[in-house]
Amino acid sequence: MLSEEEKKKILRTLREDEEFRYAVAGLLGLETILNELRMLRADFQRHLELEEMRWRENDKRWEENNKRWEENNRRWEENNKRWEENNRRWEEAYKRFEAIEAELKKLREDHNKLREDFNRQFELFSKRLDSFERRLIAMGARWGVESEETFREAMKNIVEEILGAGKVEKWRVLDEEGVVLGYKAEVEVDVLIKDKVHILIEVKSSASESDVFKLWRIGKLYEKKTGVKPRLVMVTPFPTDKALEAAKNLGVEIYTRT
Repeated sequence: MLSEEEKKKILRTLREDEEFRYAVAGLLGLETILNELRMLRADFQRHLELEEMRWRENDKRWEENNKRWEENNRRWEENNKRWEENNRRWEEAYKRFEAIEAELKKLREDHNKLREDFNRQFELFSKRLDSFERRLIAMGARWGVESEETFREAMKNIVEEILGAGKVEKWRVLDEEGVVLGYKAEVEVDVLIKDKVHILIEVKSSASESDVFKLWRIGKLYEKKTGVKPRLVMVTPFPTDKALEAAKNLGVEIYTRT
């Protein structure tokens, strides 16, 4: 265990030594965030490649259909006696073709619009991640000196910016049956509703096994009170090994520095 003098020396070094601050910030998870960003961009590229492949397949099918139409035209000419009947069928087929062509045109327009919207959302998300990286660097230098409440509030704002939909708010309820603490008490947790998914968020400067279990119990209480099973998220730079193991077993997502 560090002595008071050693702790003060470390805090003083964090304030005065910029290189040391950035080194600490690096250990707090910037590389993981950057890797996740690269993976997201790679997934987006794969998505574009898959869409392009589908369109090429559609073009190939249309070429095959055109060949079939040419063969049908040859048969029309060879069967003059059946021309009137075939002509009627052709007119009907042409109407269906026009309807299909119109539908395909609409699908292409919708696809292009969806791609444009996706590009805009991706650019916005990238900018938010860049902002998150810069703010995380600045916060990393202060995690050793700021209070738990200050840390929670700062991370709360970052979570709101990254998710980009809705606002993190407090959910308070009286736990009459003692589901969370084992006795009647008021319980509160941060909650964000995104795309009809309810997300319970616990932000802590460090997390233990009991912290994870408590969030899991709050999730059970939330489901009982609202009828909605929530997604459970814990944001912490310092989870213990037992906390990580408990989170894995209980279905709690932990966002940390590694």
